Amino acid sequence: MDTALWIVAWLLAVMYAVSGVGKMFLPREKIAGVASAAGWVLDFGPGTVKFIGVVEILGAVGLILPALLDIAPELVPLAALGLALVMAGAVVVRLRRREPLVALLDLGYLALCAFVAIGRA
Repeated sequence: MDTALWIVAWLLAVMYAVSGVGKMFLPREKIAGVASAAGWVLDFGPGTVKFIGVVEILGAVGLILPALLDIAPELVPLAALGLALVMAGAVVVRLRRREPLVALLDLGYLALCAFVAIGRA
């Protein structure tokens, strides 16, 4: 079980770190042009998109570093819970935009975050 938690946490951390860096440093218009599923960024202001990027980067770090360094490992489930909340918001946005297939993908990420949160609690 511990191996599965590490694998999922690393995969999520890489995904959220890349996603967060993109949201931090790329203009919204460029993000929206990357994929049709990224059009949601135009529904929000640039500050909100950058804030989401910061939260994703901090969550990615929180998924790995506390457990890896064995310094405050109780922060890992909190980071996973925070990212699960971000994904819950993403699901709501996807459903409002009538993107049910992408909402299912976001639900999958939410489930993986919940798996890490529960497994590390």
